[in-house]
Amino acid sequence: MAETDVAAASLFGADRRLCSADVLSPPEVRARIEVAVLNFLAALSSPSSPSISILPLIARKSANCSLRSGLLSDVSSVYLSYAFCKRSLMRENDAKAFVRVWKVMEMCYKILGEGKLVTQRELFYKLLSDSPKYFSCQRHVNQSIQDVVSLLRCTRQSLGVMASSRGALIGRLLLNVCEPEEEHIDCSILGPSGHAITGDLNKLSKLNLCSDARYLILVEKDAIFQRLAEDRLYNQLPCILITAKGYPDIATRFILHRLSQTFPNLPIFALVDWNPAGLAILCTYKYGSISMGLESYRYACNVKWLGLRGDDLQLIPQSAFQELKPRDLQIAKSLLSSKFLQEKHRAELTLMVETGRRAEIEALY
Repeated sequence: MAETDVAAASLFGADRRLCSADVLSPPEVRARIEVAVLNFLAALSSPSSPSISILPLIARKSANCSLRSGLLSDVSSVYLSYAFCKRSLMRENDAKAFVRVWKVMEMCYKILGEGKLVTQRELFYKLLSDSPKYFSCQRHVNQSIQDVVSLLRCTRQSLGVMASSRGALIGRLLLNVCEPEEEHIDCSILGPSGHAITGDLNKLSKLNLCSDARYLILVEKDAIFQRLAEDRLYNQLPCILITAKGYPDIATRFILHRLSQTFPNLPIFALVDWNPAGLAILCTYKYGSISMGLESYRYACNVKWLGLRGDDLQLIPQSAFQELKPRDLQIAKSLLSSKFLQEKHRAELTLMVETGRRAEIEALY
């Protein structure tokens, strides 16, 4: 698409070099939804050539993805540029997706008007009750939310959709909560489950953080997190432990980014398995994801790999290795085709594929 067509193709203009999602107030988001509705009605009621307008969405594909490096930091993040995909009622395979976008915008408009927040799961049940013909599974809702983000250029939180958090943290960190009442949480005296991370990014952004830690350690698995917490690792090695219990959710990525901004001298290490999924988790924390490319820069951190590497494999027994599964190979293929995978990480991934093996952190016990 030519640069002169960008403003005409999108509902809301911005920096033409890259796309991003804005953090907006409820009135601002509702105004953008109203603009989308007015544009639709204007096209439909045009005296000369009435039509059902298409929805121009920023394409969330690898072909439209690049890596953005910070000028004053060593943090890089995924970003999307101005290439568009379209949702149209007139395409057979696109009609339901077109309607879903409007249904989600309608529901978000109501939620914002009521001053509420909902999780993606809660939104699914609302839409399932309201429009079961169009929302038969959670995936339909998740994809439609990303479509709305791409259309309105605002974050999911701005739409009133709260992150569903599984994350937890523990260690040398004091959380000062000011609202609704003042509370101080010392994360160094908690049980092995740690402090549950709320999915409300507004609350996370208002936390006052104090720490004397020297390291931030991301832990892929909850079982490993709890093992390290039981051993009180953070008393022997001054650190903050954080986990999303698998693939990173937005809230965990958000609080990690806040910690990295508040304590810029703390190195961040990711303790992950030696397998394609572990490397994919590390890359998500480090760069963000294509599916959320409009928001990735808000959560990206300079994360380093901590754990098993190819050079360490002789240290573990042969019985600890497992064969790569089809899902592992699928993830590996996707990562190897990525533009932003570092060469040292590419070498590790290639070794996994060539040997057909993987190893989990538990092998070091």
